[in-house]
Amino acid sequence: MKAIVIKEYGNDDVLNYADVERPEPKADEVLVKVHVAGVNPVDWKIRNGVGERLGLKLPIMLGGEIAGTIERIGDDVRGFKEGDAVYGIIRSGGFAEYAIAKMGDIASKPQSLDFENAAAVPLGALTAWQAIFDLAHLSSGQRILITGASGGVGSLAVQLAKAKGAYVIGTASGRNEEFVRDLGADEFVDYTKQNFEQVVKDVDVVFDAVGGDTFERAFQTLKKGGFLVTSVEFPSEEKAQEFGVKSARVHCKPNAEQLAAISALVDEGKLKAHVATVLPLVEVKKAFQLSESGRTRGKIVLQIGT
Repeated sequence: MKAIVIKEYGNDDVLNYADVERPEPKADEVLVKVHVAGVNPVDWKIRNGVGERLGLKLPIMLGGEIAGTIERIGDDVRGFKEGDAVYGIIRSGGFAEYAIAKMGDIASKPQSLDFENAAAVPLGALTAWQAIFDLAHLSSGQRILITGASGGVGSLAVQLAKAKGAYVIGTASGRNEEFVRDLGADEFVDYTKQNFEQVVKDVDVVFDAVGGDTFERAFQTLKKGGFLVTSVEFPSEEKAQEFGVKSARVHCKPNAEQLAAISALVDEGKLKAHVATVLPLVEVKKAFQLSESGRTRGKIVLQIGT
């Protein structure tokens, strides 16, 4: 089967579109025929060398977000059968014609989505869910600021927060205002025209999907006792104490139960992902370049099978 493999860390030159042996599922695993895979910053960060820090061993088959159909099931698998349409996040090997998933990694694909759009959901939605609900404990009626609200993660966070009944303030560039407001944002701040920390005050929660200077300035928008959660930075306890708030970084983990709840929200029309670009697997280098630019609205996905 075809797959994207790296044998060393580096730039796009280390990406190999290669023939590899099709894996076989263990007792608690399923073999998924991958139709579409989502591209995420973690993919090119692994290529850059983060894979070593994550404990991955070279050679590495890249890709962690998939949508497809179950080809084979392990002996201990319950609740799924061959031919079922599923989606989820896996440890590695998603940029391939077939991939292995453990039972806790996947859920039934939302019935209202095709594979292309389904592949844009799992990682972003789970990251946002675990950030604003599991860590920050966002509740109905609270005010939340979401930076990078037009991105793959931020756009899903806006919708999840609205579904919870929160008041949502989103930041992005002005060209994305209509997009962010259509997602349900109650307020919009164009970061290219004004400093958001000067106009946003006393929020209960900040979800930062941008990092850098944006992350540092976001502390100023929180009320005392508020919570700043980020998907891209490593917050310091000292900074949080300085502003009288709490802070944490979200590390997205596979969670089939949460993914099933996300599927239900999708099918109820309360959550949708925006696919920005669809490319064939062989054009993975172009996909990485688009992702690294940081200017893509929504999700980049790789078309692999049918």
